[in-house]
Amino acid sequence: QVQLVESGGGLVQAGGSLRLSCAASGTILSIHNMGWYRQTPGNRRELVATITRAGFTNYADSVKGRFTISTPDAKNTGYLQMNGLKPEDTAVYYCNAEVVYRDGSTFREPTANFWGQGTQVTVSS
Repeated sequence: QVQLVESGGGLVQAGGSLRLSCAASGTILSIHNMGWYRQTPGNRRELVATITRAGFTNYADSVKGRFTISTPDAKNTGYLQMNGLKPEDTAVYYCNAEVVYRDGSTFREPTANFWGQGTQVTVSS
């Protein structure tokens, strides 16, 4: 029904930049909120940044001033611009979106949360 696919991760040196993309596809009617989370082995998934449809943003203190989240564009793709990367930013980054979609089997229009499969970001010192 709805799929989220992240891309843009990779290996970068400390101080470098990456831009992550989150492409949402399926029978999407609207995206209420989109967020980015990250997780390292043995740790809980933590919030990085979120943005509402109206453009209100929330950032983890550790990324404020370095990361910028953007609202999904007309192709339902959202972005996370990451500048000034640090080794401690190394993690798997996941996209999350609250989506209103059309259920093809019931013809209803529910709202649900979806996750992408994650993209690895590695920052070397």
